Amino acid sequence: MNLERKILKKKCSQIKLVITDVDGVLTDGGMYYSKNGEILKKFNTRDGMGVELLRNNKIPVVIITGEKSQIVLNRAKKLLIKDVFIGIKKKELLLPKICKKYKIKKNNVVYIGDDINDLNIMQQVGFSASPKDGISIVKKKSNYICKVKGGEGVLREVADMIISFKE
Repeated sequence: MNLERKILKKKCSQIKLVITDVDGVLTDGGMYYSKNGEILKKFNTRDGMGVELLRNNKIPVVIITGEKSQIVLNRAKKLLIKDVFIGIKKKELLLPKICKKYKIKKNNVVYIGDDINDLNIMQQVGFSASPKDGISIVKKKSNYICKVKGGEGVLREVADMIISFKE
């Protein structure tokens, strides 16, 4: 096992909670508008299976997004994600509250983000990941850059990696 893989294994073996952004991670970051002006978002079903796999391994998923969107709440409900925070600009301020609720430390958390509003929280957790098409500074600061772009199964890739290293 090479050094990079050993480091990944060590970090992933400590993960007890996944926090993810939505736009650019669970979606491709695009905003689609219907003729009536309704906003639509496309989610990947692979991420849904990733949430289920994590749950089966006793690793909850939390969503924190800057957007105020009923679509996000609907998707989270379908995936049985209980903790969803929408319209949050300073995501890092929620981290202590979330860690306290789940009785874990910051180093037990993985955060998946793609843009500058994710940087502060990414730098406070034990492990951070970014989609392949995350912005440059986020990828540079991430512990792991996914092989797929946002909306193409980013959470699933991270979930599979965490679970494989825990086995």
